[in-house]
Amino acid sequence: MLINRPSFQSLKMIKRYIVILLVVVGCTSPTEFSEQALNDSFTALDGKSVQLKEIIEAHKGKKILINVWASWCRDCVVGFPKYKEFQQEFPKVKYVMLSTNRNINSWKKAIEHYQLKGEHYFIKQGMDGDFGDFLNSNWIPRYLVVNENGFVDLFKAKSIKDPRIVEALKK
Repeated sequence: MLINRPSFQSLKMIKRYIVILLVVVGCTSPTEFSEQALNDSFTALDGKSVQLKEIIEAHKGKKILINVWASWCRDCVVGFPKYKEFQQEFPKVKYVMLSTNRNINSWKKAIEHYQLKGEHYFIKQGMDGDFGDFLNSNWIPRYLVVNENGFVDLFKAKSIKDPRIVEALKK
């Protein structure tokens, strides 16, 4: 019995398809928060503990712009004036600021010093917790857009000037 072996050309094509598939799958962004991220615990300004799922649920039916930041982050601080302008341009959006500061006092001082508007939460474990694992990032600022149903429409933007933020908010 004679078995037809694939030609060199067809093997080359198969490899190309595999590489393309891996690139596409590797570049996709999550559209939902992981269960672990949703259950991660944050500290509100009043000192109460709150889970991410509670924050998202509180704004069901509204667009949410999440800003992951820290007072020691130069890019975060430099971006605050544009962030404030953005808030004025899109007043119906709910703004949630999640801080990776190293301690609660510096976080609270920065909110007051920079006069940051929105809902503020301290990420207890910083980027080492379940929310940080979900973001899979070593860079802040980081912006995410969450739609009215709690799904992530934009997973990763590093600047408030990223046009994808506006696109996601206008969906």
